[in-house]
Amino acid sequence: MAAGETQLYAKVFNKLKGRSNPSLLDPLLGMGFPAHTALHCHCNDPSLDDPIPQEYALFLCPMGPLLDKLQEFWRKSRRQCAKNRAHEVFPHITLCDFFTCEDQKVEYLYEALKRAGDRTLHAFPSAVPLVLHSSISYLGFFVNDSPADIIREFAVMFATEASILADCTVKPCTKQLHLTLAHKFYPHHQRTLEQLARAINPGHSCQWTAALYSRDMRFVHYQTLRVLFQYKPQNVDELTLSPGDYIFVDPTQQEEASEGWVIGISQRTGCRGFLPENYTERASECDTWVRHRTYTFSVAPDLSSRKDGELSSRRNGEPNPPSSSRSLSSLQSLQATIVRRSVLVVRHGERVDQIFGKSWLQQCTTPDGRYYRPDLNFPRSLPKRSRGIKDFENDPPLSSCGIFQCRMAGEALLDSGIRIASVFSSPALRCVQTAKHILGEFKLEKKVKIRVEPGIFEWTKWEASKTTPTFMTLEEMKEADFNVSLDYRPAFPLASLLPAESYDDYVHRCAVSMEQIVSTCPQDVGVILVVGHGSALDTCTRPLLGLPPLDCADFAQLVRKMSEEEDRQTTKWNATGSKEPEARMRNAASGLPG
Repeated sequence: MAAGETQLYAKVFNKLKGRSNPSLLDPLLGMGFPAHTALHCHCNDPSLDDPIPQEYALFLCPMGPLLDKLQEFWRKSRRQCAKNRAHEVFPHITLCDFFTCEDQKVEYLYEALKRAGDRTLHAFPSAVPLVLHSSISYLGFFVNDSPADIIREFAVMFATEASILADCTVKPCTKQLHLTLAHKFYPHHQRTLEQLARAINPGHSCQWTAALYSRDMRFVHYQTLRVLFQYKPQNVDELTLSPGDYIFVDPTQQEEASEGWVIGISQRTGCRGFLPENYTERASECDTWVRHRTYTFSVAPDLSSRKDGELSSRRNGEPNPPSSSRSLSSLQSLQATIVRRSVLVVRHGERVDQIFGKSWLQQCTTPDGRYYRPDLNFPRSLPKRSRGIKDFENDPPLSSCGIFQCRMAGEALLDSGIRIASVFSSPALRCVQTAKHILGEFKLEKKVKIRVEPGIFEWTKWEASKTTPTFMTLEEMKEADFNVSLDYRPAFPLASLLPAESYDDYVHRCAVSMEQIVSTCPQDVGVILVVGHGSALDTCTRPLLGLPPLDCADFAQLVRKMSEEEDRQTTKWNATGSKEPEARMRNAASGLPG
């Protein structure tokens, strides 16, 4: 690193000392160890003796009831219109763009914030008027009139004080102040986002807090991954993973990584190495930011309240990330809809690759690309697909035993006396086959159409390939004698299934799909049959029961237990029956069998 950069970014003594236990750290410091070297997690960090460049920014963050409404908008907009750039950061108004400061002078930034806050406190507006603004790629609140001028003056004061005290260049925001609600979204989502935004009353009681944040500027353009599962390295060039760790990944530096693996840098240890991608999920940009100091202004009265002087309780701390739980009113409405009906969620039967492994397709394909039956547990034939037999590799059919399982399940349901009114299925071939064979036992395969709903497909994070599977089209299914509906409009079209989605996105997808499935059958009397995957037994039923989603780790544990139950019934599964992503062979990192 150049001498100028070394002078600009000093060692991280003060920052790391503040985060560590002094009783443990002080003896090492007294022995002459630098503070950052004394930290055990970074004992193998190759950048240990390098200056760590940090960027700082100042934001004005809402707290109290207004924040609650904004977070509710965050949840609903993500659920109904997918993730956009605004979801990467908590609700805020930018006061100063990111700037650099020497580590040993960061304390002066805290003093600059306090001085600017004290000078502005008496003039800070009792209520900050927010005006909704919408365009084809942006939706947010603008701050106008004199309150905006006062907030800009506060930003200028902070920048001036920081320049004097900390000897750094800070650029205050002098343009239109805004609180972004959505940014870089699909144009066809604009109307829905506007409707959700109009439900936010900007007059809600709000406590405004100026917060100073920092980020590691080395990883500004990297993707941030959050670790879901523990992983013990099998090779010296692999990273140790613990749930909750953050990994920085440079998308442009992945040439050496095999399919299903990425090269990343651990925030916890500073080490670089390979890791199985399906042990992680995409994190938000701000998840690794550090909040240093805050300055809280007065609490504004609730402009929508009929009682004068009625104030909300004060709330301190950093704005929480969007929650994946659904609103109470939505759940109550959904439960009221299904009170007189039953929903039966079924997992598909045994899939052929579950028995014969990933190379099952090579075992049953002739040199000229034709299918033949090398074992009685292989299906008698395969349906025709326009792109050929190769597409079965990631969309396998049922085995012969799997077909038998489905028929037995159908016979048991028939004996129980239930009446199937409608059927919905994941687009996976094994699920559509399961639905067909269950209906066959009821003699309904020609009478009840199967409605294909991509929204209940399994968590794409668990797919072995980096892309979602290519499923059979409805026309191909029709030609293969599957009685599928061509008129049903799914909650999530096939094109909306994204590879390696987050757990929150997956849970949301299942909840929205189940809500549509139930509302699609308002006049049906009888059981709504939903055929999906092992994970659907949890994610497709909890919304109907009014239960919040499981924690991601608990969810993985539940699905693993399902796998262990199957392991007792077949000798072809691995010894542990683990449903967590298989990552022992780097060239064949597998996902969860579903």
